[in-house]
Amino acid sequence: MLKADLPLEDKQRLDAYLGNVAKKTEELLEELLPQPGEGAEESQLFEAMRYSIFAGGKRVRPTLVMAANDILGGREERGLRVAAAIEVLHTYSLVHDDLPCMDDDDLRRGQPTCHKKYDEATAVLTGDALLTYAFEILTDEATHRDPKVRLDLVHTLATAAGPMGMVGGQMIDILNTHSGATDMEQGALARLQRKKTGALFSACCEMAVQLNGATREQRGRLTSYAQNIGLAYQMVDDVLDETGDRETLGKTVGKDKAQAKPTFATLLGVDGAARQAQFLCAQAEEYLSIFDDRADVLRLLARFVVARKH
Repeated sequence: MLKADLPLEDKQRLDAYLGNVAKKTEELLEELLPQPGEGAEESQLFEAMRYSIFAGGKRVRPTLVMAANDILGGREERGLRVAAAIEVLHTYSLVHDDLPCMDDDDLRRGQPTCHKKYDEATAVLTGDALLTYAFEILTDEATHRDPKVRLDLVHTLATAAGPMGMVGGQMIDILNTHSGATDMEQGALARLQRKKTGALFSACCEMAVQLNGATREQRGRLTSYAQNIGLAYQMVDDVLDETGDRETLGKTVGKDKAQAKPTFATLLGVDGAARQAQFLCAQAEEYLSIFDDRADVLRLLARFVVARKH
């Protein structure tokens, strides 16, 4: 089973950091996202974008960006713009994942999914708008004065989100739905989830490096850390889908098993998947050894991944 809760002091420290990042990221998104205008024909789209973005969530990916940005001595305002772009893109993926043609979910973060709140066409357009808006944020000079840095940021996020990353992973997932977990080997499942979930985690640290510069070793350590906790995060999701409840998770549970999806929980068993997640997060902490106490937030985040209940 999953680890017990973090010690109270660690939990309070991480909660404070997560809360601060969430608050500042959401303040920036409040400013950046288009406002529904009275009588504007696009108002429903703008409203749906905001509905999906401000539905809640732990803001783990923005926290990854900001913690890595802090380690590298980066400017907060630049880090926050990258964090906002990644959260906007992540939200697009949730909106599209929930569609009837994908996972067909009615609940996300404790409230009706976008296509249930509005309609399916609006949800498709909302996802499209959020995806493209992420790149609009990154290409603005406010993100970084150097156009080469902005180009690198766009390339990294596009690669993580596209056919070689998140979208490619989703295609593999769809092709293996209803196949049964035993039909996919652990290595193939890990490859699927490194694309579908892990690629965006890795991009968080890679983009912090691109904002600030880093040695080859620092870059390698940070991106390896992110790859590990991204895969562990998915393993814990798989466990919670079998052991959690709708009220705590804020979404439908048990759908993976009902659809015979290949998951780590069904392939390794609930306890096996939990142990593997714990191993990956312990290894992730080892990658941070060169950063001393500058990486304490990332260490706490790794422990949170295997202790979380939602």
